[in-house]
Amino acid sequence: MRGFPGHFLRSNLTSNPSLPSPTLNATNTTEVSNNATVKPFSVFDGCEGMEEGILFDLAIQLFNVVLGIPANILVIVILIKQRHEPTTSDIFLGCLAFMDAYFGAMTPIIFANLYHWQSMKVWMAIKFAYGVKDTSGPLFLSCICLDRFVAVILPIAFGQLKHPKYRISLSVFVLCLTFAYAAAKMFPGLPDFEKIFTGEVLATFVWMMVCNASILLALKRSKGAGKDEMHPMKKKAFKMVLSIMVIIIVNYLPPVALFPFEEAYSADAFRCYVQPVGFAFLNISSSIQPMIYLSRLEKVPFLPEAWTARCCGHNQPDKNSRPNTKTPTAAASTETIATVSSTTPLSAPA
Repeated sequence: MRGFPGHFLRSNLTSNPSLPSPTLNATNTTEVSNNATVKPFSVFDGCEGMEEGILFDLAIQLFNVVLGIPANILVIVILIKQRHEPTTSDIFLGCLAFMDAYFGAMTPIIFANLYHWQSMKVWMAIKFAYGVKDTSGPLFLSCICLDRFVAVILPIAFGQLKHPKYRISLSVFVLCLTFAYAAAKMFPGLPDFEKIFTGEVLATFVWMMVCNASILLALKRSKGAGKDEMHPMKKKAFKMVLSIMVIIIVNYLPPVALFPFEEAYSADAFRCYVQPVGFAFLNISSSIQPMIYLSRLEKVPFLPEAWTARCCGHNQPDKNSRPNTKTPTAAASTETIATVSSTTPLSAPA
């Protein structure tokens, strides 16, 4: 019995080495057995009657193609346009959006190889893309959480570490880790390789939860002297961080809660249900993250203002607020899934 090729190559499972790998065309393909009959190729091979989890993950990947790719490209364009007035986390946001767009662009190639090419070389490239997604998302989100955490909790240190060279160095380090993991994922049979991914997701999930919880507590306690209500800017940041925390739980809690207990499931249930569903929750972050970023913009480039107002409601003036004579920049007026752009004013000493 063979697993679904996409998940077989993504999971890199070695618990049952006697299972043959998916049937793929390669220049040096040899016969597995002289008297073995080759089954017709099926996307559900090995999971007949248990297709629900695979269908769910395929639907999520198609959703990323339709929504995630254009949203991430738009985020990159916006970051390039506001490069003269950047926020401290823009480099992390840009890397995250680029990696998510790259992963989404691989989905049509995945389907073409499943149903038409069935090439081993293409599968290696697809497996590399899975490795990039598995590692880049959690690590860059952790970097963004670290940037927010230092800005709110350690404002003096944040002021001393504002130079872009620190974030560029951290981004290069994360990219090296990402590409090293993705390259290793291309070669099956590495002992305990899946434990690396499980440990990474668990560690980054705990780190992001601690960071965001600390920020929420700090903002909750940061009321002005003699005031019962939080400053409007801090209240806005508090709501955004809270929404980020909810999204992190939705995207990362399923694999954190399910993957470490692989031995509690049967091999078929884990391969056909648990793994596809867990990866699907990770994959949907490629669309959720850029959409949250765009939803915080007062004006989205290339889109009519009426669309932005209808979707986000940010262009409707507040009746109790005074008119602002200055035009707010994107860097100063937005908060995103990956950054609270008001971290600088929040961290400034009173």
